[in-house]
Amino acid sequence: MSIIEAQAPLHEAHRDNHTHRDVNGGWLRPAVFGAMDGLVSNLALMTGVAGGAVSSQTIVITGLAGLAAGAFSMAAGEYTSVASQRELVQAELDVERRQLRKHPVDEMEELAALYVSRGVEPALAREVAMQLSKDPEQALEIHAREELGIDPDDLPSPAVAAVSSFGSFALGALLPVLPYLLGATALWPAVLLALLGLFACGALVARVTARSWWFSGLRQLVLGGAAAAVTYGLGMLFGAAL
Repeated sequence: MSIIEAQAPLHEAHRDNHTHRDVNGGWLRPAVFGAMDGLVSNLALMTGVAGGAVSSQTIVITGLAGLAAGAFSMAAGEYTSVASQRELVQAELDVERRQLRKHPVDEMEELAALYVSRGVEPALAREVAMQLSKDPEQALEIHAREELGIDPDDLPSPAVAAVSSFGSFALGALLPVLPYLLGATALWPAVLLALLGLFACGALVARVTARSWWFSGLRQLVLGGAAAAVTYGLGMLFGAAL
């Protein structure tokens, strides 16, 4: 009894510190990608136009048009992509559901063989497979996890992906336009704010990954800065040619 009581705090500590972040919710990837894409694409678009020596009004209109077009494009693309993925998964689940209904014994033997391949004793593996196969929905979930590598109850939502992508892209794309909307007439405040935003986004992403915040932030800053520099040079080149 004393041993159990002495170990109880360890079990509670392990439980409290052994939780994992949601990696399949469907919102993180489109949100991160949308913010980065909004920042980089709109900054590059605006610097490219600015390189052609146009008016600040033209740059603002370009930035706002890029924000609206990009946000709707990202949302539509994410919705279609995630919806297609869900439809594919549902189709595969229907196939597995039919197999479980038509060939329950074969499917049970298949599950038992899988557990044996992972080191479970054959007799125990067969018993476990028999117990799990009694509930058709539970059997379907287990087969989906083991054979398809998916959780039928935790599929990404197309609506969540679309809304996350739309909002994050619009927010990211707004940063380069914001200085102009607040009265700036030169390009450098927009570039500076966008680069700071890229670094901040990269550093924020590092909180949910294994990378250090400064590495992730610098990586995004360098990539975004390079894209802006290239498009600015192209804008100057094409502007001079025209």
